[in-house]
Amino acid sequence: MTTIREAFERGEGVFHLVPNWVPHNFNRAGGRLRLHPDDYFAFGMQRGSIKERWFCSTVSIGNGATIPADAGLSYVAPTDDAADQFLFSDAVAELGADLIGAELMAQYGGWPMYAKFFDYFDPLFHHLHLDDVAAGRIGRLGKPEAYYFPRQLNDHLGAFPLTYFGFDPDVTPEMVRERLADWNRRDTRITELSRAYRIELGTGWYTPPGIVHAPGSVLTYEPQWNSNVGSVWENVTSGEIFPYGSLVGGVPDDHKQDMDYIMSLLDWDTNVDPHYRKHYFRPPVPARAGEGYTENWISYANPYVGAKELTILPGHTITVKDAVAHGCIIIQGHGSFGVYDAEAPIMLRVGQLSADEYFVSEAAARAGIVIRNDSRWEPMVILKHFGPNHPDMPQAVA
Repeated sequence: MTTIREAFERGEGVFHLVPNWVPHNFNRAGGRLRLHPDDYFAFGMQRGSIKERWFCSTVSIGNGATIPADAGLSYVAPTDDAADQFLFSDAVAELGADLIGAELMAQYGGWPMYAKFFDYFDPLFHHLHLDDVAAGRIGRLGKPEAYYFPRQLNDHLGAFPLTYFGFDPDVTPEMVRERLADWNRRDTRITELSRAYRIELGTGWYTPPGIVHAPGSVLTYEPQWNSNVGSVWENVTSGEIFPYGSLVGGVPDDHKQDMDYIMSLLDWDTNVDPHYRKHYFRPPVPARAGEGYTENWISYANPYVGAKELTILPGHTITVKDAVAHGCIIIQGHGSFGVYDAEAPIMLRVGQLSADEYFVSEAAARAGIVIRNDSRWEPMVILKHFGPNHPDMPQAVA
């Protein structure tokens, strides 16, 4: 087996990552992950179909009798042998500041974020993620997240391409509380109190903790904080029933029947913000451009995660520098990325290596990654995800 340090040096400070598929036993797979049709249930029927792919993850998806301990954790592929792998989290632990930089290592003790492709055919249930205070009570971290809707991965928009955020400004806490109190008696139809926004490809949103939201049926690129904790606030979604336990899964045992505590998970003022779109919608913002390429910020103006979309025109070779470590996923085109051959896949099998996902160390990012687009006709498009420390990330919404 190749050692972590050997792989790091061979890749000149860039790791090649293994596709990290994540199944769930609710909803329907959207079929846009470029996964072979025979492999959507590759982890067994009990775990459900594969609906997500996670990037540069040091976070497990959770626990359970049928869920392996390493589920959700990313692996590094140091060679072309699919059996020769090591955990990305082990690389972070061994290399520390050499990989992610001294600032993130000192502040967080590791890599603090991950990203995913979220791919559901039906809309997801209305839910929220806990903030640090609420999550801390159960020994977890809060979970802010950002969304971007890439055109390249949305040849269809699923059953309901609209996302609910928060509640209508005229809704009161008592109205919401009444719906939750009826959880076990009827379909509460809580989204009747919410507001939906039609999804616009090539744009995104930022969702702070404490905001109820029901993501629409569009494949979504989601940079997010190192957490996987939430609370479901909709008991029936597209005919699928969710038990009361899904509402209080992130609630301490002595508060699971405490409606005051459950309501306290909401950031009420933000949920009923009459200018929610103005404050949390994220159109792309130009980052830089040069001969043969353009780069836009697509996740920004938050204290946790950032992301950019880099487009390289056919036949061009560029050197791209960033001040901090980051992960990336190629969603269109082929060529090279540093020392690696690189390409967006057409159709992958579970267990197969790919040439589309990489993690760039801080030193390599600062020195610059040479990227070549070998296509005569097609752009090469790369999504890049960062922690909170990129000095050029816009901190305000225009």
